[in-house]
Amino acid sequence: MIFGEFSTATPEITLLIMICVVLVVDLFVEDEKRSTTFWLTIASLAITAWAVIASAPTTRTLLFDGSYVSDALSQVLKLGAIGIVAVGFLYARDYLRQNGLMKGEFYLLGLFGLLGIMIMTSANSMLTMYLGLETLSLSLYALVAFDRNSSKSAESAMKYFVLGAIASGSLLYGISWVYGITGSLEFDGIAAAIRNNDINGMPLWFGMAFMIVGIAFKFGAVPFHMWLPDVYQGARSPVTLYIASAPKLAALALILRILVDGLGGLHEVWQGMIMVLAVLSLVIGNVVAIAQTNIKRMLGYSAIAHVGFILIAIFTGSEQGLAAALFYTLTYVVMAAGAFGMVILLSRKGFEAENLADFKGLNARSPWFALMMLFFMFGMAGVPPWVGFFAKLNVISAVLAAGFPILAIIMVLASVIGAYYYLRVIWYMYFDGAEDRSVFQANLDTRVVLSLNGLAVLVLGIMPGWLLTFCIEVIRSVY
Repeated sequence: MIFGEFSTATPEITLLIMICVVLVVDLFVEDEKRSTTFWLTIASLAITAWAVIASAPTTRTLLFDGSYVSDALSQVLKLGAIGIVAVGFLYARDYLRQNGLMKGEFYLLGLFGLLGIMIMTSANSMLTMYLGLETLSLSLYALVAFDRNSSKSAESAMKYFVLGAIASGSLLYGISWVYGITGSLEFDGIAAAIRNNDINGMPLWFGMAFMIVGIAFKFGAVPFHMWLPDVYQGARSPVTLYIASAPKLAALALILRILVDGLGGLHEVWQGMIMVLAVLSLVIGNVVAIAQTNIKRMLGYSAIAHVGFILIAIFTGSEQGLAAALFYTLTYVVMAAGAFGMVILLSRKGFEAENLADFKGLNARSPWFALMMLFFMFGMAGVPPWVGFFAKLNVISAVLAAGFPILAIIMVLASVIGAYYYLRVIWYMYFDGAEDRSVFQANLDTRVVLSLNGLAVLVLGIMPGWLLTFCIEVIRSVY
């Protein structure tokens, strides 16, 4: 039995134990019975989710000499990551089996990546955050190269690895500067040093700038975004789904813990940097997405634009803005998982449904799943009453409340531009003739979950109040 402060860290310990169990069991599972590994992985996620709920403290709790924190924000992000990883594994199962890729390594790397996400969400120290980030990053590099017979995947993985190493080095260099100036690695200690000592000067800003470069890369913000569309396209679709969803929650934890928890006293300094990254991401992400014919690349540039909204919400530094950022991130990962789930659903052995033309005439093949894809596209475009509209509206409201009407206008114009490439997918599905009339090969449970995923985008839009209120309460309890 785990006693003392280790009990609060039960989720991470439980997940690590379950990873070892899955690893050992998978060694004795034959290829034709690999579904055993899948169901054991799902059970591991369920047990980990239970551990998160059962170990949740009533108040903010610091452990391990202040390097680990358990609070409402960490609990929400952990549960969100566990849920979205489980959905991603379910969507991936049929695809992996059809393409001869049903191997335990996929699930193990996904679980290790989830462990990194959970460590990041509970990090209260620069060192703990960096260790969680590298655990996640190394898992993602290997996942991108998961298909060893694909030269495209290998190229994307190498590009991701090299650029990711540079970004990690930049982040670590910035951490060393901040540590040298403040004398602390814990976010609470850094905040206290900035508040109590006269160290708000160029050396600290220099270190902070390098840290923001690393954060921007992990988010995929312009101009540190070039890896993102290439990796989205080069990786297998289930891997792309994984990268596009759960790590976004980790990136939100990364920026909130470092910039708000640790460097909140320098808000007026880093505010301008974040604004530039956000505006560039909004404009370039939406404009370049118009020219894409590959839906995975299009959704990659779309993700860059959505990151712009999240960064602008954080840029305000207000309680309303931070709550809007949390709401936006949670709802975005639901929509992104569904959109890439549709790409997986349309794919089959030897065929990747990654081009926009592959969605032509989908309504004639399957009116129901054409409707689900319409829900995902309308949600991402910000069309009411889908949840994406309220996510964007909350950010715009926070920006206006903070006194930045020009930014609000830019966001509205960028959303109008972005609506074009989302509506183009809908046009192909409903108004173009079908070029492919193959039958979907996904299991019933996959279709049911994908349908629930699409309906969730609509239901959350019709009744967004409870989730937004919940996000406000989470942010209020932490900040």
